[in-house]
Amino acid sequence: MAAPPPRLYLITDRRATNGRPLAEVVAAALRGVAGSGLAPADVAVQLREKDLDGRALTELARALRAVTAAAGAALYVNDRVDVALAAGADGVHLGGASLDVAAAARIAGGLAIGVSTHAAGQVAALAAPATATAGRPAFALLGPVHDTPSKRPFGPPLGAGVVTAAARAGLPVIAVGGIEPAHVRAVRAAGAHGIACIRAVMASSDPAATVGAFCQELKLFQKMDSK
Repeated sequence: MAAPPPRLYLITDRRATNGRPLAEVVAAALRGVAGSGLAPADVAVQLREKDLDGRALTELARALRAVTAAAGAALYVNDRVDVALAAGADGVHLGGASLDVAAAARIAGGLAIGVSTHAAGQVAALAAPATATAGRPAFALLGPVHDTPSKRPFGPPLGAGVVTAAARAGLPVIAVGGIEPAHVRAVRAAGAHGIACIRAVMASSDPAATVGAFCQELKLFQKMDSK
């Protein structure tokens, strides 16, 4: 069974960890899920280290597979379907220069597929009925919602209105870009299925506490949403 779309999507950046081993930072971050009220199955980690060669990336993916499996969280690998399969990951995440969804689906087996987008129209195209027969992704990562240095090459912040427009397409939208725990309720209220973060967790001096704060906000919104 494919992994469900995450509510909390932790994206790696080993250059942001202040010299700490990436696997240790991710393990610490996932400890913040315990006792937060958010189910571990609602959390996923995306291994996004584009400069690594296949061997190094596979070794790191296997290390993160062990960490995420122990925590009950899903693991996605950016771009590399072969590495995702070799590491026993749950999914693959496709960027703008990756295979298209149909091609990835043909070789990905039962892997879930996420896709990066930067406009509501891109999400709508992925959700179109014609796409479903070719291989519809499990979710779309949409951003940047707020200003953040890593996403400035993709243009100015989109804002909550674009999240709302994208969510109308019917494909789960994961909002990314400068999101802190204080932003969670507003982004979810705009229609996002979940949120993604990079530096907020990777650079945190206490990744567990930061993830715990994200989880508390996500769980609180879910409780409000169910009333």
